[in-house]
Amino acid sequence: MFYKDERLALFIDGSNLYAAGKALGFDIDYKLLRQEFMRRGKLLRAFYYTALLESDDYSPIRPLVDWLHYNGYSMVTKPAKEYTDSMGRRKVKGNMDIELAVDAMELAPRLDHAVLFSGDGDFRPLVESLQRQGVRVSVVSTIRSQPPMIADELRRQADNFIELDELRDVIGRPPREPREPREYRGETEPSGVGR
Repeated sequence: MFYKDERLALFIDGSNLYAAGKALGFDIDYKLLRQEFMRRGKLLRAFYYTALLESDDYSPIRPLVDWLHYNGYSMVTKPAKEYTDSMGRRKVKGNMDIELAVDAMELAPRLDHAVLFSGDGDFRPLVESLQRQGVRVSVVSTIRSQPPMIADELRRQADNFIELDELRDVIGRPPREPREPREYRGETEPSGVGR
């Protein structure tokens, strides 16, 4: 439940929301997402959290990050850590939970409603703390994927659970077909964001 006069903020765990959308078979249209929540209340901030691989010359998420930054999102990024596991596989670690929690706690005194886009059970204590400060918390994720993308304890703690699949018609678009990169001013052109 949203009220038109309430001050709200979005806290988007980028990799978690991306995985949930993929599991449901659609991409998120971030322009429509922001418009939808501006319609639901007085949107103070829309934070997007993601780790970036700095070692690669081209990061596939860079066009999205740039587009979000220029289109009303507060971007919170940090370099991802690359390592090799015990089996010799290349792994990437880029957890943004602390950054998201700190921003939510700092903004809490000026919020009526926080909307968390994540299913990560590690956020349950954050949700509980925000609630103790009088902030209502909605969590957006999915139980319709196999396995469900939301931790049961997070869903139970939230004031409101919003099934991502039910937002498909409002904020979704069909997944992009992979396309061959083409030469563009001597560089490889990224797949378009906002095209």
